[in-house]
Amino acid sequence: MQIGSADTVIDAEKPRRRRPRIAGTGSSGPGSGGDGYDGNGPDGPFPTSGDADAVPIDKSRYIAWFLLLAIGMTFAGLLGAYVMLATNKAAEWKPFDLPFQIWISTGIILLSSVAYSLGKRAVDSGNSQSSRNWLLATTALAGAFVSSQLVLWIQLVRRGYYMSGNPYAGFFYILTAAHLVHVAGGMVALGTILLKVWYPASSDVEMQRRRDLARSVGWYWHFMGFLWVVLFAALGFWK
Repeated sequence: MQIGSADTVIDAEKPRRRRPRIAGTGSSGPGSGGDGYDGNGPDGPFPTSGDADAVPIDKSRYIAWFLLLAIGMTFAGLLGAYVMLATNKAAEWKPFDLPFQIWISTGIILLSSVAYSLGKRAVDSGNSQSSRNWLLATTALAGAFVSSQLVLWIQLVRRGYYMSGNPYAGFFYILTAAHLVHVAGGMVALGTILLKVWYPASSDVEMQRRRDLARSVGWYWHFMGFLWVVLFAALGFWK
């Protein structure tokens, strides 16, 4: 006699597939934290809220380091050759008194460094108008420095000092011209940060990008001022 029958059906439990998450959204369901972090709430290792506003890697820092290293090595080699010839006191080495214009150039580039420092401080504080004004002043002083250098060269040419026949004059033109080229590159960087701060930042991420760029451009511009002081001291006092 068949008392009864039962069909036992064992359903193999299939592993639950985790639904893909979209960056910037919290997870749903109990135990998920639900507060913008993946996995374990605020202690989770990967924050997911605000991923779209995450600040990217600051590439300007590494670019600035590379440029400063390359420029520093270039001028170190040129100054080393200059010092060696100046020390040997060869017959062809004929130093001359530099025009007063070189003092004006020095004052201009030092003032531009001060103006940039004030502009950088305004960028860090989020003051768009003040940063724009100070960066405009820095750019104007940079242009004045370039003009001052051109006037300096014209004065030397009128005195009859040329690159040929006098190594001191040759080094003067080479060192100041190389520096002027890098100052022109710095003016391009100044134009870039000036355009960035022309209008108020639209987000915290944009504000941080401006601060990073202003810092890196500042490294470069202050280095140009320091390098000019070194050149001025060598050309004017180590003959």
